[in-house]
Amino acid sequence: MASTTLQNVATLDSSDQRVNLHYPITTNNTSINDNHSFPLIAYAHGLDNAATDYTKLFESLVSFGFIVAAHWSCLEGCSDDTTSLPYDPPGFGHYYQQQLLVVDWMRNQTSLPCSINFTVGVAIAGHSMGEYSALASAGVLSFSDTLKILKIRGKAMQSSVPRGVGGMVAVLGSEIEKIENIIKENKSKYECFVANDNSEGQIVLSGNINDLEKMMLDLKAANIKNIKLPVSAPFHCKLMNKATVIMKEEISKLNFAEPKNSLVSNVTGKEISNLDELKDLLVKQIENRVRWRESVLLMINKGVNQFIEIGPSKVLSGLIKRIDKNVKVSAINTEEDIKLININE
Repeated sequence: MASTTLQNVATLDSSDQRVNLHYPITTNNTSINDNHSFPLIAYAHGLDNAATDYTKLFESLVSFGFIVAAHWSCLEGCSDDTTSLPYDPPGFGHYYQQQLLVVDWMRNQTSLPCSINFTVGVAIAGHSMGEYSALASAGVLSFSDTLKILKIRGKAMQSSVPRGVGGMVAVLGSEIEKIENIIKENKSKYECFVANDNSEGQIVLSGNINDLEKMMLDLKAANIKNIKLPVSAPFHCKLMNKATVIMKEEISKLNFAEPKNSLVSNVTGKEISNLDELKDLLVKQIENRVRWRESVLLMINKGVNQFIEIGPSKVLSGLIKRIDKNVKVSAINTEEDIKLININE
């Protein structure tokens, strides 16, 4: 690992902004050229610490293939004494603004001692609620706004239908066209909806619990495996109409920024062209199916050959492998998982 200090990087006030830049080097201690650029981590230290206190952590991150920009969070000017930085609780939000400024500043530099890859993510997509995480990752929504709107969304969807009235059923080993035909041919008997088109052989239905039970009998008669899911509401169908009304108003209050990456909507399975379309699709998402299979196929057709799932499980990784066995799929659940990922292959 090599390190250098960048002076006067970015500032919100009259104080200097210093950044300790840590980056990979070759075995003969020379910087790695542009053919081996790496993703950037902008690291903000704790209130009572300095950037120099986390050298071991930075060494570990660099060994995994990251460049680390550890900026000095100063509110009233940095002292040369690295052990006694100013502490000003009322200005707490200032720290995170500096972090964003550092990244923007570095993006426009042409003479840094290492090559930073700002375009590692070709496309970003999320499954259902995960679409909001995707928007935060792409810089469209702030982290705080994402948390707030997800809390509102969860309450709105849960309150749309009394508990026990609606439900969801997983259908395994069948094709989407076949399931859609069964629903269409039996619309006089029951009203069910495709909630998730997850992958080849995995579809999720949603609707009134009585209607779902009737359809489950038809599926069983057709030798199609199905399992009732332990969920609290019939998500992604028209029974969520009350939630749609609430979310339309709440989404209109959010501040949206232009995405840093290509965004794929799980409502349409297509790229999102502008922010107005995005807002409309987020509202429609409440009652419409999650077109995850179509979204993944679109990204593959655009040249994406590696997917990285970030979340508490490996559900999407399994779905993507079902869709196309030839793509590389990785999942990050723990710090150890990072060691297994090579995004520069």
